Amino acid sequence: MNKLFIHLLLAATVMTGASMAHAAELVVIVNTANPATAMTATQASQFFLGKSPMFTPVDLPDNSPLRAEFYKKVADKDLSEVKTIWSKLVFTGKGTAPKELHSSAEVKKAVAANPTGIGYIERSAVDATVKVVTVLP
Repeated sequence: MNKLFIHLLLAATVMTGASMAHAAELVVIVNTANPATAMTATQASQFFLGKSPMFTPVDLPDNSPLRAEFYKKVADKDLSEVKTIWSKLVFTGKGTAPKELHSSAEVKKAVAANPTGIGYIERSAVDATVKVVTVLP
């Protein structure tokens, strides 16, 4: 019985470690010319939920698991809640939803080209063309 328990525990530990290894560490990025050096996740959410026009957010597509993870981490919202927020803002003329890009590489390129750009990508995709202002846990 003890051997079986140990094997099951070992298997569970290995599987948990493997699933954690696949989770990407997300970061919020801005243009290198932007004076911002740090912001909280709550501050970042303001730009992605239309509460502040200070930055121009770019988003990943609806079907991206990174998008779902991002909104859960910065605003504790699922994608249907985010869609509802933007539908109301667009319908009332109070905002324009962030442009959706196909990949982290496209997000990084768009942020690098726009002094007011803000986006989120995997930490492993960061290079000198953008500046990290938030690391999401």
